[in-house]
Amino acid sequence: MGKTYFVYILASRKYGALYIGVTNDLVGRVYTHREELVRGQTSRYHIHSLVYFEVFEDIDEAILREKRLKKWRRAWKIELIEQGNPEWTDLYPELAAHW
Repeated sequence: MGKTYFVYILASRKYGALYIGVTNDLVGRVYTHREELVRGQTSRYHIHSLVYFEVFEDIDEAILREKRLKKWRRAWKIELIEQGNPEWTDLYPELAAHW
């Protein structure tokens, strides 16, 4: 079994600032955003809530998906989030508890 990769979307709040990223350690990467361990967009705008993620077995597919999502219109990103998470619930606590 190979590695697992994730494309994820973080939000500052419902309909707030969004951040899209890719990683092979979703819990660890979101933790670094939440704790503001790295300076940048997520720490500047307090983008801490994990509101969406997708799982990939191929890093190239994950990177391609991330790049495509970043080019999407904001309305499309919001629609994508709301299809799976209409309340914009922070998925991190439950994910971290089971990881």
